[in-house]
Amino acid sequence: MAENLADLNAALAANKKGAYDLLDLAENHGIEKLTRFMRLLKEHATHKTIETIQNYPIQNGHAREFLDDGTPLEVKLTHRKDTLVIDFTGTGGVHPGNLNANPAIVHSVVMYVLRLLLKEEIPLNDGMLEPIEVILPEGMLNPPFPDDPFECPALVGGNVEVSQRLTDTLLKALKLQAASQGTMNNILFGNDNFGYYETICGGCGAGPDFHGADAVHHHMTNTRITDPEIMEYRYPVHLERFEIQPGTGGKGQHNGGNGVLREIRFLEKVELSVLTQRRRSGPYGLEGGEDGKPGNQKVIRANGTETILDSISSTVIDPGDLLVIETPGGGAWGATKGNV
Repeated sequence: MAENLADLNAALAANKKGAYDLLDLAENHGIEKLTRFMRLLKEHATHKTIETIQNYPIQNGHAREFLDDGTPLEVKLTHRKDTLVIDFTGTGGVHPGNLNANPAIVHSVVMYVLRLLLKEEIPLNDGMLEPIEVILPEGMLNPPFPDDPFECPALVGGNVEVSQRLTDTLLKALKLQAASQGTMNNILFGNDNFGYYETICGGCGAGPDFHGADAVHHHMTNTRITDPEIMEYRYPVHLERFEIQPGTGGKGQHNGGNGVLREIRFLEKVELSVLTQRRRSGPYGLEGGEDGKPGNQKVIRANGTETILDSISSTVIDPGDLLVIETPGGGAWGATKGNV
């Protein structure tokens, strides 16, 4: 409870600091000057976005990917004068589980990919979206929310998992970068005395002039893993292995980054849940580059038997059981010599 309250107070303090700084700017420079520069920042972002989409070599693009349960993610890009139309028609309907997103998540993905295209450090603002038309049919990315909260679709996986896969789908349509691991590898365990949640790094996709990075979070993430010493001090676990897995990144002219191996031994009985993707197929390579290796996870029981865990699954863990997770590697870019 104390840690949760500290997190909330930190978020509150950050918002208060932003409000104080904005008031300070208004007091020192005046409302008129402040609003004028805010407007100019938006206009600059709009101008740079229009310039980028007009000069980008791919004026029209299409990509179709699938979640581990077979649900499609589809996007079609069409350039019309100063507007880029991003059409998600063809994406799956409302998800029966927790892999629904919402328009806010989708627009965040779109803005993130646009910033990759711009290749310029501009202040983040919605002026970037002025020349963008997003078509978002009702379904997994735009589910209805009835008045009865018990009938509303679950979104938690849409934020941490679908955002990752949606980013890679857009990058594929733009041929900007091979797929990264496409998941945050969410791990949750606890009992009546505690709860713990972490996300785990993996391989980053390669690009036309760079190799993918090993063992990193990437794209739509904002988390940092707990230090081993803190984890073992506060929770009834031993972190037995945490290392890069060579050979999990795709091979090519530019190689995909490698994923990791993480093994956690439990000292108490807990309930364990995993929320992951890219366990059925590996992250795609581009321009002839190999795909990265998919991830996998299992529990090795204290008696030596194994329980294979699906992409999204839960199980009861007993003292002595070992959780083994291998995260996906990134896709490669370009064919290697002799493999064209």
